Amino acid sequence: MPIESIPDNFKPKQIYEQVAARIRTEIQSGRFAPESRLPSERELSSRFKVSRPAVREALGALQNEGLVITKPGSGTYVAAQAQDLLLYGNGTEETSGKEADFSPSSMLDTRLILEPGIARLAARQGRRDATAEHYLKLMGKIVDINDPEQRALWNECDRMFHRQLAVMTGDALLVKIADEIAKGMDQALWQRLKNDSIYDLTEIQLYIAEHRLIYEAVTRGDENAAAFYLEQHIQRVRRDIAPS
Repeated sequence: MPIESIPDNFKPKQIYEQVAARIRTEIQSGRFAPESRLPSERELSSRFKVSRPAVREALGALQNEGLVITKPGSGTYVAAQAQDLLLYGNGTEETSGKEADFSPSSMLDTRLILEPGIARLAARQGRRDATAEHYLKLMGKIVDINDPEQRALWNECDRMFHRQLAVMTGDALLVKIADEIAKGMDQALWQRLKNDSIYDLTEIQLYIAEHRLIYEAVTRGDENAAAFYLEQHIQRVRRDIAPS
């Protein structure tokens, strides 16, 4: 019996994409009516038999598409124009063929595997780096995270600082891998979840302090401390943007 060939453009759907597709179907059918409140993340997680981070990512993707609106302290609601957007197409990944963003949870898993090792290798060099220090200096100038320009500056410095750690290893392959991670941290879904979860200036100052701890451990040549601080930092990010 011949085996059917798989199309060249075939790509498996990430869990959050599958959840987002189910919610789109519910909106289109009217089971989730315009302006109605969606079930909670916990309820959706139970209904679709997936993790809460997958539900949060799905809602973030739908929010980026204009299909739902999240109101802090109240919940997530179907947008008034959601059915029209789905009926006539609004450039969503489903209708435009655009490649979906990486799952932030999966990206954090990958970062947790790779980045402590990158910090160790950078620490073996034991050198200061003007570019990394430039990003740290810019981070220190953030005083109003509600200002769009300062938030954009924070996001840019955060992702590029982590990329620069790979540059500090002197390993070209690690830099290429770090480039892909930096691209993922620039995607709309990552930015959405990060901005919705990490918005308090005091908390962001804590993040900045963690970056400084990582950098100083690297420049001192302390491999264990550099890897430890990096791992703890990513675990904090996970607790904030992808809580279980």
